[in-house]
Amino acid sequence: MLARNKLDTLLDRFAEIEHQMSANPDPQTYVKLSREYAGLEPLIFKIRTYLKAQDDLADTEAMLSDPDTDAEMRELAEAERDELEQNLETLTQDVRIGLLPKDAADSNDAILEVRAGTGGDEAALFAGDLFRMYQRYAELHGWKVEVLSASEGEVGGYKEIIAAVSGENVFARLKFESGVHRVQRVPATESGGRIHTSAATVAVLPQAEDVDVDIQDSDLRIDTFRASGAGGQHVNTTDSAVRITHIPTGIVVAVQDERSQHKNKARAMQLLRARIYDEERERAASERTEARRLQVGSGDRSERIRTYNFPQGRVTDHRIGLTLYKLDQIISGEALDEVIDALIMDHQASLLAAEEV
Repeated sequence: MLARNKLDTLLDRFAEIEHQMSANPDPQTYVKLSREYAGLEPLIFKIRTYLKAQDDLADTEAMLSDPDTDAEMRELAEAERDELEQNLETLTQDVRIGLLPKDAADSNDAILEVRAGTGGDEAALFAGDLFRMYQRYAELHGWKVEVLSASEGEVGGYKEIIAAVSGENVFARLKFESGVHRVQRVPATESGGRIHTSAATVAVLPQAEDVDVDIQDSDLRIDTFRASGAGGQHVNTTDSAVRITHIPTGIVVAVQDERSQHKNKARAMQLLRARIYDEERERAASERTEARRLQVGSGDRSERIRTYNFPQGRVTDHRIGLTLYKLDQIISGEALDEVIDALIMDHQASLLAAEEV
């Protein structure tokens, strides 16, 4: 049985947010309220459904305990009671999961960074495979992917590629992808048919809104320089590339992909805002060591989280011991949800178990 006072508090807060939003608050306050409203709305629906099911069950129990209820109605009520009890059990679990501590950034868009690791050219090719996997996955979810910067490998793929991914619950779905992804396969350049192991690192950062991070102009050093391309290709003749240094944190970002200095600066600020926000979140998380311990993996980008074994057609996520023999469907993005759903369920189960201690 769920604590009624906790549910009532949430219902009252939801009603209060609705009232405040209808009172024409200033734009910044409205953004904060609408975010909280959107975050609470699915849970409020579950709570209301749960409470109605409780009331329906109480009415049915009252009918069964009434000696004046005739035999036919009693038989119908007993069948309904069994169904209501099963339904209430499911709803109780749904609400319990909904009441778990939320990551405030779950509804945010994300910055996706993929970098080639150990393995030379093969690592760059694998980084390209991973990025295309996320591109396809985003497409299947109706998300938008915008490349912010890219450094191509010598024989294809990417030494590094950074993109902004926007859509519904992007960070909530992608955040467990951060870490080292390892591939085992025979490279196209390998004449002896030997299996090579190489790796790529993925980092997923929540995109920050203006209300999340306050950046003062006085804290920034902005330098412009002439963009350069591989082999003298696409070399700009103007100082359109932009490097921004955030002096208080020492975070530096540089973007040179666009020919427009204005566009490069906008992209660099988007990336800088995400990295500052991520650093602030990491600092806050390190102060909550118990909550951090319960995360799926440590979130450390040096941690090996997944292996893609091409000869066996196998993908293994080492954090939860999940192995799926559908590598082609996963690397194409079509079955990636099976891995992500399993990670989310394991995370929720850990949080629920911690509440019961």
